[in-house]
Amino acid sequence: MKKLIIINGPNLNLLGKREPAIYGSLTFTEFFDTIKEKYEGIALEYYQSNIEGEIIDKLHEVGFSYDGVILNAGAYTHTSIGIGDAIKGVETPVVEVHISNTYAREEFRHQSYISPNAKGVILGFGLQSYELAIQSFI
Repeated sequence: MKKLIIINGPNLNLLGKREPAIYGSLTFTEFFDTIKEKYEGIALEYYQSNIEGEIIDKLHEVGFSYDGVILNAGAYTHTSIGIGDAIKGVETPVVEVHISNTYAREEFRHQSYISPNAKGVILGFGLQSYELAIQSFI
């Protein structure tokens, strides 16, 4: 059985409340429950932190034993060299995910420190971006 983890960064704990026009009205917990049912043949875990160092620690923890990481680093995507380096330092492939199309938003969101070290990037498909990332591992 494949073992995958979704790691969400800052402010993604506010999904369902935060800017529903961009992020939708579903909480991530509600969404995660549906994909766990849909992909019951995969050991699927979820982790969220608003703290950069905790995200790096989690990448170190899972980065040598899991089959894949699906990472939405939120705003840290555009600022964290540390998270980019953590991805480079582990063996587990990472797929970068974004709910919105970051290239259709503010200019600063066009830069990613995650992308150069990721297996791939999926963005702009709402919460379905996570499902597409799961499918890339199966």
